[in-house]
Amino acid sequence: MNTTLAHDHQNLQNLLDLAAAEAWHHIQKQGDIAPGRYIATLEHPSLPTTGMGAKETLALFAEKFAPAVNGSAGPRYFGFVTGGSTPAALMADWLVSAYDQNACGSNDSIAPQIEQQTIHFFRELFELSADYFGSFVTGATVSNAVSLSLARQWVGEQHGIDVSQSGPRNLTIRVVSGTAHSSIYKSLSFLGIGRKNVVVIDSLPEREAVDVQKLEAYLQSLDGQPAVVVANAGTVNTVDFDDLESIGELKNRYPFWLHVDAAFGGFAVLSKNHRHLVQGMNYADSITIDAHKWLNVPYDAAMQFTRHQSLQLKVFQNSAAYLGDPEQSPDFFHYTPENSRRWRALPSWFTLMAYGKEGHSEIVERNCTCAFKLGEWIRSSDHYQLLAPVRMNVVCFAPTVEATLEDIKGLLARIRDDGRVFFTPTVYKGKAAIRAAVSNWQTTEKDVAIAIRVLSDIHV
Repeated sequence: MNTTLAHDHQNLQNLLDLAAAEAWHHIQKQGDIAPGRYIATLEHPSLPTTGMGAKETLALFAEKFAPAVNGSAGPRYFGFVTGGSTPAALMADWLVSAYDQNACGSNDSIAPQIEQQTIHFFRELFELSADYFGSFVTGATVSNAVSLSLARQWVGEQHGIDVSQSGPRNLTIRVVSGTAHSSIYKSLSFLGIGRKNVVVIDSLPEREAVDVQKLEAYLQSLDGQPAVVVANAGTVNTVDFDDLESIGELKNRYPFWLHVDAAFGGFAVLSKNHRHLVQGMNYADSITIDAHKWLNVPYDAAMQFTRHQSLQLKVFQNSAAYLGDPEQSPDFFHYTPENSRRWRALPSWFTLMAYGKEGHSEIVERNCTCAFKLGEWIRSSDHYQLLAPVRMNVVCFAPTVEATLEDIKGLLARIRDDGRVFFTPTVYKGKAAIRAAVSNWQTTEKDVAIAIRVLSDIHV
């Protein structure tokens, strides 16, 4: 064994203590670290021939690189729709690396058993029926891609084509949606379905929710040809929800695969004021939910649910003889894109066990209250205007003066460099805008007050 490696092995407990101390040093400053930063491109020196050892490497990182890490896990990072890591989830994530399990086999480790139990917890949390099969994947994009690959297989079989064996041939798959997330288009691209095969149905006036009557008219025009409908349970700009109940009832009259993108909006079920928005989710053939958003567990930890486990097996079964008969095996490598899978279910299991439904409900309700407070201030501001009602945890707004997307990016760079809060740019109904997503378990009204002071100080 390499002498440096052997030395580190002998001193592993001390090294882990040093790493924990560095992590704690960062966490203690989380409320003061700039939530967003601009980092210049890093130079790429030559790889060292002789390593310096773990202790010295940690010291180098702590001195030169750790100070440049942003505070995206902290309470005033309002970019994208990103949570932080609850204490229990952070503990578990460290253990995931220590245990280093490949969460594929069903009985050769506790890891896949915990994953199955965690999926069971989520079925209960989201009030999904027992026939939904679920698994963890890396993120919402992969979850959407897995679901759309099942939809592709389903459409193919309606035409007598087994896409998993023969490929799509000349199969045209129509994907219908009102306000599909960008990851849907990305998934369609690498699945071979094609971005241009998305049929955009008009949304309701001043909404991002699809007009169900126009959706039905389009489905009727297909004259019995199968399609894929992508419904939203929480759009990223305004947290708008499609009418899942009405869309689901259309399945009684028209043949289509219903995919519900509930990456973060699915957690509306935890809010007494918003749970009605996910009514009808059980009509879905497939569902995307992302735990690193509103469950506040570390990247990466999304889930994919489907009523069609047999289709998922056809698409993802692994044919290696040593893995056994896939039809007799519940192993996850027969149902997900990966053969090697990090034990990403453990942080979700920890945080669900540690804080329960009530604890996570409190996070959702508090985040929504914070977003409403920010929205109320923007509504009365001289410098900013609210572009859509605040429905849950996202505030979509813009300067009161006319501003291009480049103007918005320049403004947000000034806000970022101020170091107190971080927002991301967007485009809402053709207008350059700002999006504030409140998703972190630590965020309180004090953080909203700081955001308001920043917006009062910095504007176009």
